[in-house]
Amino acid sequence: GFDVVATMRDPKAGADLAGMRVERLDVDDPASIHLPAGLRVLVNNAATESDYLPVEHIPMTLWRTLFETNVFGLIEVTRRAIPLMRQAGGGVICNITSSSLFAPMPFYAAYRAGKAAVGAIGESLRAELAPFGIRVLEVMPGPIATDMLAASNRLPEAAEHAPYRAMAERVLELRQGVESASTSPADAAVAIVDAICDDDAPLRVGCDAMSVAMLEHWRAVDDESNMAGLLTAFQPD
Repeated sequence: GFDVVATMRDPKAGADLAGMRVERLDVDDPASIHLPAGLRVLVNNAATESDYLPVEHIPMTLWRTLFETNVFGLIEVTRRAIPLMRQAGGGVICNITSSSLFAPMPFYAAYRAGKAAVGAIGESLRAELAPFGIRVLEVMPGPIATDMLAASNRLPEAAEHAPYRAMAERVLELRQGVESASTSPADAAVAIVDAICDDDAPLRVGCDAMSVAMLEHWRAVDDESNMAGLLTAFQPD
């Protein structure tokens, strides 16, 4: 088994978690990052979303805020974890990205860009850390029944810009059934732990039925064919 340390910005939010320590850690605040000696597994799950806007209307401040948490914060924690794992003789770094990387979702560019950056970082880390017995995984969840998913089921803010309103309405229409097809956090967590414990797990894995199916399709179809079908789906009637 594992001795688990759950970290979050507000430890009070984890007051009902049993069988683990809960500590404060804010990836945007380097002074709050304290990792235990003997660390063998790191799950990078901290992330935030933003308004769903077309690229031309996303303020640069929003890009920077999103990347500060979703990319730079992850890098800071990972940099500190690597020497601890090397000293321990090995370990696993598990980065949580998103199955949204499989689809060119309009108005999700900032969020998807951050997750794509994490994927690229993971690819390099996998090569760099293999000699030390440190495995790197990228788990790409589909819809998980969380407050973040519920909050995302809304008309994209892009609708406030007339040229994009029809497409925003189409995006909302396509997302209407996502919540009902979501996986519970508990089931997703079991799949993530299984991947962490599997020495033969590939770099990228799903943790729910939708993400597993999307990953299999992505591996089987070339980028242009995949993109063509998805672009058609997002166009308003």
